[in-house]
Amino acid sequence: MDFTIIKNLIDLVEKFYQDNANSYYTKDIAGFRNWIYDQESDKRRKGENDPAWEGKEFGRSPESVISTLLVHLNRYAKTYSKSAIADSDFHTQEEFIYLINLKSFGSMTKMELIRKNVQEKPAGILIINRLIKQGWVEQTNSDKDKRTKVLKITEAGLEALEHQMDKIRAATTIVTGNLNHNEKMDLIRLLDKLEQFHHPIFSRNIDSHKLIETVLKDYPFGKN
Repeated sequence: MDFTIIKNLIDLVEKFYQDNANSYYTKDIAGFRNWIYDQESDKRRKGENDPAWEGKEFGRSPESVISTLLVHLNRYAKTYSKSAIADSDFHTQEEFIYLINLKSFGSMTKMELIRKNVQEKPAGILIINRLIKQGWVEQTNSDKDKRTKVLKITEAGLEALEHQMDKIRAATTIVTGNLNHNEKMDLIRLLDKLEQFHHPIFSRNIDSHKLIETVLKDYPFGKN
């Protein structure tokens, strides 16, 4: 029996752990797969010219461009989301995103829901209170611990969500613009890689005054 492929796989896993010493990738199959994809992408890109961007000739960094484009895209997405909930009882896009999460992932505590939406506690509590007042969300006792309250989407919440879903789906389709399927898959991989980097930092609730200093010290990055 030829064990060459097994030996090659072991060598590849060993290289993955060596390259991933700073935990850029999750140490599981998903992280291994993303690492392989990035390795192949780097090979494909060799010899290709970098894209042009505004201010490049004056020394504007790629990091600056990426940050600006992400901010712009977030604003564009909010504009379409605002249109999707126009003439409805929703006040913000966060309200229907909270409902979508409760519908998709089931009951959860207030803080679990707030963290899933990557928001700070005061803003998240205000959204949840509006949803409860609207009758779209209710608090119930946890099946695991009767002392714990969990949030659950109500029938009225499901109906409100369903009533707007066509417009919401249209808005999300517009946000992806003129990307083809392969480009969307590439973008998902890249954005998920950034999500895997930033989410643990956000979860630490680091004081704003120390955030940048702490991240620069504790999270080596930018070398892949």
